[in-house]
Amino acid sequence: MAYQIKVNSKDHQVDVDGDTPLLWVLRDVLEMTGTKFGCGMGLCGACTVHLNGTPTRSCVTPIAAVGASVVTTIEAIGETDPGAKIQKAWLDLEVVQCGYCQSGQIMSAAALLAGNPSPSDGDIDRAMSGNICRCGTYVRIRGAIKQAAQSSAPTARRG
Repeated sequence: MAYQIKVNSKDHQVDVDGDTPLLWVLRDVLEMTGTKFGCGMGLCGACTVHLNGTPTRSCVTPIAAVGASVVTTIEAIGETDPGAKIQKAWLDLEVVQCGYCQSGQIMSAAALLAGNPSPSDGDIDRAMSGNICRCGTYVRIRGAIKQAAQSSAPTARRG
């Protein structure tokens, strides 16, 4: 069956079964390989994309459920203000070790900052729970989110 989806501001028509996971449509049909396969059960976060700005596990989201939602992937998150700040902080603090989980981590962190520009440690914990990093870079991930948030914070005016 043919589905019309909007990914990274571009319309695509894909001819797949309705139960095909969005992850495989992105990777195999549209050849956008930045989104990774991890566990296939929506538990590890490697496959996280945004549907209308909400972090969503693409490995368990059937294409038929996407509908008119706007899909944003790691390939385009840097075009958003929170995404660009997160990516810069990731590089500044050298968050990446093996890198496999990082696209999902960045997608979750960008969504957090888009909705909460000054997250507390608890906010970060809640937003990032379910994003697993086998290399254990959690301290650097938290540091990068805090740095990006500080760069997002409005500066005080001096009078």
